[in-house]
Amino acid sequence: MGAVEAKLAELGLTLPEVVPPLAAYQPAVRSGMYVYTAGQLPMVEGKLPVTGKVGAEVTPEEAKELARTCALNALAAVKSVTGDLDRIARVVKVVGFVASASDFTGQPGVVNGASELLGAVLGDKGVHARSAVGVAVLPLDAPVEVEVQIELVP
Repeated sequence: MGAVEAKLAELGLTLPEVVPPLAAYQPAVRSGMYVYTAGQLPMVEGKLPVTGKVGAEVTPEEAKELARTCALNALAAVKSVTGDLDRIARVVKVVGFVASASDFTGQPGVVNGASELLGAVLGDKGVHARSAVGVAVLPLDAPVEVEVQIELVP
């Protein structure tokens, strides 16, 4: 077990299995020294624990926790193409999509769930640029989707 996975264990987390693609794409792709993940839904053991719009059927607090799950799934996808999370030099960018009720404007707070997890696990390497975007609907009626761009050590 590497240092990153040891930190996950210290936080009481385990790296899940990579979420299988829902369509014609790969969960993560490596290009040179970068890894780009597909949008990761908050799947837990192959299922969405909650569906619906944030600010309607899903509370912002629930959605923040779901964003955390998305980030954990993204780390699993990264490991699937690198073999070792200790190869992460830094998280470059996080993009979070939040299926939002028409009057919900707290997308940044929701996506903080992903950002905070990456910071807790990776320390300074987890500090990143970010976008938090409200959308009408996400695949499978998921409340949140997160994609991550990672730079690897040479």
